[in-house]
Amino acid sequence: MTGAAGRIGRAIVPLLPRDWEMSRTDLTAHEGISALDVSDLGACREAFAGADAVVHLAAVPDPSASWDELLPSNVVGVYQVAQAAADCGVRRLVLASSLHAVSGTPDGSQSRSSDAPRPGNLYGATKAWAEAVGAWLAATGSASVVAVRIGNFAEARPNAAVPDRERSAWLSPRDAAQLIRAAVEADGFDFLVANGISANRYRVADLQVTMQQLGYRPLDDAWQAQ
Repeated sequence: MTGAAGRIGRAIVPLLPRDWEMSRTDLTAHEGISALDVSDLGACREAFAGADAVVHLAAVPDPSASWDELLPSNVVGVYQVAQAAADCGVRRLVLASSLHAVSGTPDGSQSRSSDAPRPGNLYGATKAWAEAVGAWLAATGSASVVAVRIGNFAEARPNAAVPDRERSAWLSPRDAAQLIRAAVEADGFDFLVANGISANRYRVADLQVTMQQLGYRPLDDAWQAQ
């Protein structure tokens, strides 16, 4: 796993299957986490050697970030991770995309996994790039790829003060962990774009493909009584 020290990585690692032999990496070393610069192809090859699957979470997660801030991790890093995964014979690559890849769609519409990218910011464009790189890898190599369009990940259930559109995109930690597990373990496809939100009463993104193809069964609802 790359980006293991980030918000999502920290939250989901304790919830992932105990029988996974997982190597965690991040840009700088922490307790139990090795240092990995994802823009370094050789370092990625070394980190992925012998791996069955790579979960790539490392990125600059800021929708307002500049091109210079996004380029090393979100653009170059995605390519290097994909190339290293192919070079190491990885079976499955899971890429963290984002609903920002389709955030340019009109308000009030529900996005589907089959929707073409339409980013509303440069960050979303880098996530569209990640999906394109994943599709390329799946089409030209032996690895299968899941690009997960992650929604509004937050450890706490959003309250009524949070705008409805943000609430409808909520992804809880336990649903995120289940989604990543499913993305690693499911089979029957070469390349898949999967929406990643919880079982919210109102959903900014449709979950039909994610549930059917990955066996994802989310449990949490942003509108559930506190």
